[in-house]
Formats: sequence, C-alpha cells, structure tokens
Amino acid sequence: MTAAVAAFGFFPMAFSTSAGAEVQKPLATVVIGGLLTATLLTLLVLPALYILFSWKEKEAEHVHEDRAFEKIIIPEDKNRNNKNNSK
Repeated sequence: MTAAVAAFGFFPMAFSTSAGAEVQKPLATVVIGGLLTATLLTLLVLPALYILFSWKEKEAEHVHEDRAFEKIIIPEDKNRNNKNNSK
C-alpha cells in the first residue's frame, strides 16, 4: 500500500510536459518501475522461493529420517528361537 501511494505520487512528475520535465520524467519512471518491481518481488517471488526451499528442506529431513531406520538393528527374541528349536 505504501509503495502504491508513492508510485501514484510520482505519476504527475512522469506525465508532466512543463519546463524541466525532460529531467523529471526519467527519474519518475525509474522510481515508479522500482517500486512496482520491488512490490511484485516481495508479494510473489519471495513467497514462492520460500515455499520451494522449505519443501526441499522438508524433503531432505525425510530422507535423513528414512536412512536412520536403516541403521536400527532389532534384536531377535532369544526365547522365540529356543521355542522353535525345542519343537
């Protein structure tokens, strides 16, 4: 909202035709473009990157959890083996 108000404030400078406008127009155009670009990057690109990298991080955590189970050795029940052998 703040960037939009600032960009709208530069519109008269960007569209003026009075004396000195040849200096003001490029400055106003650059400022308006920068404000709009920064707003779009903040609202669209930054959340998309956050989702992308948080998804990769969660995927990496799941891989580590899966590999942790590979290292667990479940001890065999000695009583069960003795029962099978005695039959």
